[in-house]
Amino acid sequence: MGDVAMAVPMLRTVLLTYPEVQLTIVTKPMLIPLFSDLPRTECIAADVYGAHKNFGLLKLANQAKSKGIGAVADLHNVLRSKAIRIYLSLYGITTSKIDKGRSEKKSLVKANGKKISQLKTTHQRYADVFANLGLPIDLKNHIFPACKKLTPKLHEVIGQQPKKLIGIAPFAAHTGKMYPLPFMEEVIRQIDAIGKYKIFLFGGGIEEGSILDAIAASYTCVTSVVNHFSLEEELTLISNLDLMLAMDSSNGHLAAMYNVKVITLWGVTHPYAGFVPFNQPNAHQLISNRDTYPLIPTSIYGNKYPEDYENCMESIPVEVVVDKVLEVV
Repeated sequence: MGDVAMAVPMLRTVLLTYPEVQLTIVTKPMLIPLFSDLPRTECIAADVYGAHKNFGLLKLANQAKSKGIGAVADLHNVLRSKAIRIYLSLYGITTSKIDKGRSEKKSLVKANGKKISQLKTTHQRYADVFANLGLPIDLKNHIFPACKKLTPKLHEVIGQQPKKLIGIAPFAAHTGKMYPLPFMEEVIRQIDAIGKYKIFLFGGGIEEGSILDAIAASYTCVTSVVNHFSLEEELTLISNLDLMLAMDSSNGHLAAMYNVKVITLWGVTHPYAGFVPFNQPNAHQLISNRDTYPLIPTSIYGNKYPEDYENCMESIPVEVVVDKVLEVV
């Protein structure tokens, strides 16, 4: 979901720069709401485990072809998207694919404590795909949409008191990318105790929902949204936040789509790999202590790390996180 969310600001800029361009986006059904704000855009739901499984990909490709597409921008460059791209190229349709910079990222991971440098951002890598199709853009020209209109249900959970709205997304796909839950709960406790903020907890799945429901029940101004709202409702709420505190994971990217300030906590991954949420400054990136854990980044996606690096995020003090949240919000 994070990779898809990172594409949205780039696609907005393409549509702004080229008013004659129309987009047909092929994506998973659940992710279609991410593109609801884009003009001149339609989505095709890719049922890759059902109707579009295996040779069903040709059906998906033909469905896209029937839309009269003039070019294919492959922002994923995995087996399925390659198959569709190659198939459509046989019909003379121009194609372009993302360069993921694997060799550069491999060098970043193998730095072994040496000085590392910022790699090209994923947003720019996406933009390069369109540049290769003759549609170059400047991401500095991006214009954010207005906040989504709150529904009565969301008005009810926000309440009548004029408080700043803070989103907190404490989970990540891998342990090495997740701030220890007791630490995060202390962050929540301290911010809640101030009494000036309304905190919303974001995550996904039954287990995460149960954990966040239990945390929210312990505090006055904390609400868990997990399993209580649709994705469309969550996106509407996110667009109205004043701040999102997240891991190197999707919720930070979802918030950045709407120009929400995002503070990201980094564990075994590192912002230099190019996955900082869109338009967020370096000052909003809180990184685990690389003097203590010199092998950071141990991997690009956080799925590989030495055993003694599992708790590297404990090197980011709670007080530093709280102070940064209060400073930015």
